[in-house]
Amino acid sequence: MSRRPKRSHNGGPPLDDYDGPPWGRGDAYIFLAWRTAHAKAWKAPSQAVMLMRLERAKQLGLTYEEYTLEILERGRHLSESDADRIAEIRRARRRRRISHFE
Repeated sequence: MSRRPKRSHNGGPPLDDYDGPPWGRGDAYIFLAWRTAHAKAWKAPSQAVMLMRLERAKQLGLTYEEYTLEILERGRHLSESDADRIAEIRRARRRRRISHFE
């Protein structure tokens, strides 16, 4: 009998130093479905789409990865009118850099 993941758990692989199977202590099917969805979401888009996203990200002062992740998470493209969200992404980037060097 497998345990149901917590409500806030996304079913992804364990993030700790676990020496068991890659799907952790949970259901292998959930892990495989998560891995397939992750690969599909991050599959390289066409060159035209990639260049459009890169140009748009540069205009907004974001990296390609930050801009693409916003599309995948929120389902919408950012624009200049999303200044608050863009500022939040930049602040998170600075916090990641600072904590990386500590």
